[in-house]
Amino acid sequence: MLPDGKMYPLLTRPSNKSGLKTLPVVIIGNGPSGICLSYLLSGYTPYFKRHSFHPHPILQRKLEGAPEVSVLDQDLEYLSEGLEGRSHSPVALLFDTLQRPDTDFGGTAESVLTWWHEPDRAIPHLVLGRNAPGGAWHSIEGSMVTLSRGEWMGLPDLPFKEWLKQKRRGLRNNRATAEDIAQYYQHYVMKKGLQKNFRCGTVVTSVRKVSAESISNHTQQDLQDSDPLWNSNEQSTEVFQVDGFFKTVEGDKEPFSLHAENVVLATGTYDNPTWLRVKGENLSYVHHQLSALEEAVKNNSVGIMSDPVLIVGAGLTAADAILFAHHCNIPVIHVFRRRVGDPGLIFNQLPKMMYPEYHKVHQMMKEQTAACAGPYECYISLPEHHVLSFGKDKKCILQDKNGCQKAYKISMALVLTGSNPNLSFLPNNGIDLAMDSDQPVNSKRNPIDVDPFTYECTQEKGLYALGPLAGDNFVRFVQGGALAAASSLLKKANKNPP
Repeated sequence: MLPDGKMYPLLTRPSNKSGLKTLPVVIIGNGPSGICLSYLLSGYTPYFKRHSFHPHPILQRKLEGAPEVSVLDQDLEYLSEGLEGRSHSPVALLFDTLQRPDTDFGGTAESVLTWWHEPDRAIPHLVLGRNAPGGAWHSIEGSMVTLSRGEWMGLPDLPFKEWLKQKRRGLRNNRATAEDIAQYYQHYVMKKGLQKNFRCGTVVTSVRKVSAESISNHTQQDLQDSDPLWNSNEQSTEVFQVDGFFKTVEGDKEPFSLHAENVVLATGTYDNPTWLRVKGENLSYVHHQLSALEEAVKNNSVGIMSDPVLIVGAGLTAADAILFAHHCNIPVIHVFRRRVGDPGLIFNQLPKMMYPEYHKVHQMMKEQTAACAGPYECYISLPEHHVLSFGKDKKCILQDKNGCQKAYKISMALVLTGSNPNLSFLPNNGIDLAMDSDQPVNSKRNPIDVDPFTYECTQEKGLYALGPLAGDNFVRFVQGGALAAASSLLKKANKNPP
């Protein structure tokens, strides 16, 4: 359900309609990456705003050199050359600095882009997602505050701060709640008129290459409208077949199958929590999502008098769990492998003023170890420890860096050590597409190998990867991948102006 009461259309049931040809583009995933790419493929085109000023003098000269040419049609490698910032992707840095020219220095300079809607440049496409537009943001507890500044969560040509002002709300420490972000992404899709491209409630089960000839005389089961725009020009000898199912209002699963010249992977990395792979980890009191603790508190199955909750991990999700438990006066044993002062710990990279609550967790980790009692009640920090096993009697065996072992009686365990993407719909789980094709895809350690200026997979032409799958882990930077992919797809479709 949308904030204004409207429903997103479910996928229509498969029909026997024939004559529908291959789609130019199918996007799998309807989070920020998928939404941004849909916007760019719907004819919305960015140009350099005449008489605007960018603080980067070389980029300013480049932009002034061709103001009548859309950024999508310019040489992205040339434009992004020499840019530096918090991303390894040159196009991510380019698109970010065009929209927020001096944001890393605390500035509020306006975007140097102006947006024109050019419908004749639109490329027919579908965006498939399990939830409402916004992807994993609908799975995050609504009151959680974002790591990134609120204005960095916005999408092109609709600043997040402006939307929030309309709701008569402000940002807390310049940051937003997950609920606000999820609602903003839904609003964005409606405001920009993209909803006709979105099919929510879909689960993709298979993506594979097939011969174009083998499908040319067959019916394509209908995820499309009957609009003749869908009859795209088929020149490829091979196309992608995308199979899956959609959930009906009645809760049934209806299968679908469609074909596409290009497929964009934008599924994020929130799907599969990382497991420790230790004995007893599959026991019912061991969980891998923060929501399990919230549920236990609601059900009064943990509380101030219960045995401690074991929290494993030293990232922001583990910190959120500690803050939640601390707020509810629930005792916590916090286990993590690194030293508290390890520069690789995320807490050592966050400004204290902007992230006071995470700074507090870091203080607790330093000051309240088992060997050194500190001022914080109901919390014990065990740095440089790891879990050996979980027992049926709710006893957990921990081991320190010297090999010493100790048993702790706990009420429940939360293993919050990150997550991996679910690419089970791809051959070999997508491993062949990764930078290291011997290891599973991981957003931080082993992303999908893409061309940095098109985001097309180097191992599979016609297949693109955006967002965390390509190593871009922040909303402000995933949009550059969408720009690169849209530019590439426009060239393929001959939709660039002469």
